[in-house]
Amino acid sequence: MTTTTQSPPLARGTAPGTALTGPGLFTVLLGAALPLIDFFIVNVALPTIDRDLSASEPVLELVVAGYGIAYAVLLVLGGRLGDLLGRRRLFLGGMAAFGLTSLACGLAPTATTLVVARVAQGAASAAMLPQVLATIQATTAGPRRAKAMSMYGATAGLSMVAGQVLGGVLVSADLFGTGWRSVFLVNVPVVVVALVLAARTVPETRSARPEPVDVPGTVLLALALAALLAPLTEGRAAGWPLWTWMSLAAFPLLAYLFYAVERREDRAGRTPLVPPSLFRLPSLRRGLIMVVPFSIGFSGFMFVIAVALQQGERLDATAAGLALAPMAAVFFATSLAGPRLVARWGTRVVTAGGLLQAAGLSLIALAAWQTWPHLGVVQLLPGAALAGAGQALQLPILFRIILSEVPAARAGVGSGVMTTTQQAALALGVATLGSLFLSLAPGMGMRDALLVTLAAQLATVALTVTLSLRLPRSIA
Repeated sequence: MTTTTQSPPLARGTAPGTALTGPGLFTVLLGAALPLIDFFIVNVALPTIDRDLSASEPVLELVVAGYGIAYAVLLVLGGRLGDLLGRRRLFLGGMAAFGLTSLACGLAPTATTLVVARVAQGAASAAMLPQVLATIQATTAGPRRAKAMSMYGATAGLSMVAGQVLGGVLVSADLFGTGWRSVFLVNVPVVVVALVLAARTVPETRSARPEPVDVPGTVLLALALAALLAPLTEGRAAGWPLWTWMSLAAFPLLAYLFYAVERREDRAGRTPLVPPSLFRLPSLRRGLIMVVPFSIGFSGFMFVIAVALQQGERLDATAAGLALAPMAAVFFATSLAGPRLVARWGTRVVTAGGLLQAAGLSLIALAAWQTWPHLGVVQLLPGAALAGAGQALQLPILFRIILSEVPAARAGVGSGVMTTTQQAALALGVATLGSLFLSLAPGMGMRDALLVTLAAQLATVALTVTLSLRLPRSIA
């Protein structure tokens, strides 16, 4: 007698035979890695860009901030367009645009040209990234979805650390005399391979009942995020001119107008850009609240440690990047064990991860206090390894929690909301903790400024640990 095993049901709007295969999952995860790597890869390249293009400090900050703001502002729109036009189509289009804009960044003759290309690269990333989670949600179910979501979370976290390591290696290697340009040019052959793979392995999906683009909501969200992120990222370097304070003052009003417009659309039975009804899902609401302090602390630390090691310790780009290699390695290894740990202990694994991260940051602070100015890979190793393990027990699991109850028909919207929240928080981390460090360093010295910044990050970790106690005990 033979038995047959039925595949889990797919989302509405997904054609039969479009389950995501192993090669397809690899391809979309590659698409998820590229935008996150490029957010962090420039941290260790900024000093070289400064020398080559004679860029001022505000312009250098725009190289980072321009990408982050465009990325954050357009992510939800990218998710909606994928629901409407087809996620595979948007993934391919965004990937191709990402390759072209990476080429433009690598060939930029001036600092201004580089900033413009980086903004365009952020927009391309916003078209590509939401399709990854939406495709996973629409083409997998049950244990396969749990595994795919865990791998997405592991990819995201590893990419953020590996981007900085890779940037340091590429800048120091000076491949074919390209210097800092190689951190962008390396994307081009990767994108070509990814496009070929995506055309063959990624299934097409779209929402069963796609809604038109919410133009008022899109405009208001873009204005609100820009009003918050632009002054925070540029204010310190520009000397806090009047426009920065006016922009910050406008943010609460724009945020309220956005909420009012979205609530009106939701109550009328239409699908706004960010449906307020989504936030009735406890898992999504509580998970998003945790992602904010986690991402602020994570990105702030990555920016600050790169500056401290290069400008304070006078390490070259390779040494500064490789100092975080243990964090990346331990993150990857620990994230593989995450699904088994969650199956046994539930979401209390996230709480344990926060405690491990706090212990790791404390060891890093102790090493900086005792060994400065001789802080390097060996001195950072214990703390970086513990922090990497703790982060791996938080971020991938939080991604699973946030999307666990989101209906498949709203997969694009849900993934867009999550990635927008994460990206905005990453930009806030660089703006707040980065500005704190750079403001304190001239008066206190690099070591003490680093210790104060690490203390601030420990406060964000304490907040995530406290919030984790309110998470649902199991993941749907």
